[in-house]
Amino acid sequence: MSVKQRERARFLRNWRDERDSAALYGALAALERNPRLSRVFARLAEAERQHSAYWERRLHESGQTVPKFRPSLRARLMMQLARQFGVAFVVPSITTRELADHQRYSGQEDAIAAGLSKEERGHAAVMRRVATYGSDAEEGEEGVAGGVGHLGNNLRAAVLGANDGLASNFCLLMGVAGGAMPAGAIVLTGVAGLVAGACSMALGEWLSVTNACEMARSHTDTDARELHTTTVWKREELALMHEARGMSEEAAQQAAARVLAQEPEALHALIREERVIAVAGRSHNAASAAAYSFLLFALGASVPLLPFLFASGRAIAASITLSLVALFAVGLLTSFFNGRSPIFSGLRQVGVGAAAAAVTYAAGRLVGAVITSGWLAP
Repeated sequence: MSVKQRERARFLRNWRDERDSAALYGALAALERNPRLSRVFARLAEAERQHSAYWERRLHESGQTVPKFRPSLRARLMMQLARQFGVAFVVPSITTRELADHQRYSGQEDAIAAGLSKEERGHAAVMRRVATYGSDAEEGEEGVAGGVGHLGNNLRAAVLGANDGLASNFCLLMGVAGGAMPAGAIVLTGVAGLVAGACSMALGEWLSVTNACEMARSHTDTDARELHTTTVWKREELALMHEARGMSEEAAQQAAARVLAQEPEALHALIREERVIAVAGRSHNAASAAAYSFLLFALGASVPLLPFLFASGRAIAASITLSLVALFAVGLLTSFFNGRSPIFSGLRQVGVGAAAAAVTYAAGRLVGAVITSGWLAP
């Protein structure tokens, strides 16, 4: 592929991503019951449409025909989840996607020059504000403050816990099965791996979110320097963040103007609020995240184990099939946090899991052969 073709492909990919974001924000604006947050989503949708217009111009300049837009599978799935489970359910994933867009644009000179990278970062900050204070809060109240962040934190911990339990126990059981161990030994190994792994996962999650909370509290000075940089924190993004908190549009604009004028009281207030957002977004409740991790790790680890309990004749084949299907499902769920397409995430999860299981199965076969030959004591 020539340089010109790669550039056209990049323009087209960026255009589709921005149109996806605009369509998704528009859907959230229509679904959101809180009128102020609905207005925030509508304004974000308009900002994303402006971004897509920039890439559309680049496509025309390069001689590329702009295709008819159709929302991607991921965007349609997110819209459907928002309709079924509420706007709060998809906010953490959208925040992750905005941060991914910021990172992607940070390596594209034209996107940096147009200010798109910084604007995407501002959009992520707005969504973090929404995630912290909840989407159905009453005006002037925190309402379900932290509810969306709490949901996103627990959902993330649940998906990661299930994935770790599934992958680790799948590999463990394949390794033991490769060594031609009897069914009883395989089951015992699987149960031990389930319990030990779930305890370890819960402890690790608790430590992770606790440390993240403590680290966020130490970043006040960094936040102050960042908020003084008006090219990063533009008035529009700051105003939207205040509106997401529950301010009227006029009050939000005034508050943003005070911050950009570097009035100490307004600046310090925003620093404190952003620190609270960082803490809440990462670890609203460390114990709750640990509990979710324990339960979901155990659930994931039970998937490859079940065939050895109920399908003794074809246990290995049944375990492999069931585990690969479950890995694909987990991959689909991880797409809500990594910003990649659902199909790509699902297939990648299957590929990595299958490769790891194959390696451990081969290792089990090798060690089993060594033991059988008498080179090692049984």
